[in-house]
Amino acid sequence: MDHWKLFAIPAFFLFFISGCSDSTSFTQPIAYNHKKHIEEAGLTCFDCHPQALTHQKASLPNIQFCKNCHEEAMTDSKEEEKLVAYIKKNQPIPWIQVHRVPDHAYFSHRRHVSLGKVACQDCHGDVNNMTLPFSKPHIPINMAFCLRCHEKNQVTTECSACHR
Repeated sequence: MDHWKLFAIPAFFLFFISGCSDSTSFTQPIAYNHKKHIEEAGLTCFDCHPQALTHQKASLPNIQFCKNCHEEAMTDSKEEEKLVAYIKKNQPIPWIQVHRVPDHAYFSHRRHVSLGKVACQDCHGDVNNMTLPFSKPHIPINMAFCLRCHEKNQVTTECSACHR
């Protein structure tokens, strides 16, 4: 056996495993408090993520929506100061998308949320009580997770429904 294979094969598997990991953690640009906005401002998931009802992707909220309340600071919060700075510069908030479906799979928020009546919490966890934004996926988005949900809800498990 060639000596390079002793290094290359394990290195390839380590790279593959780490590249497919859902354990990577990100730091978001603003420590957004879902709980505060839901309880105090009365917002719902769809106020900030309206495309979840009508599009494939749910969309990440940005200054166009936030400036409705935060064109000027409402509190002494350092996090709100960051938000107001983005708004004043008319600069999008560089949120990091942490929930991703693999490229080989098709997922539509509209199909699941509007048509299938799947609650946001089923995939994203107890967002209503989150005091910090997502730094990593709540649940690994993988085929086993999706199949369990499809089987539980008695919807198609045909490969071609998600793999196109």
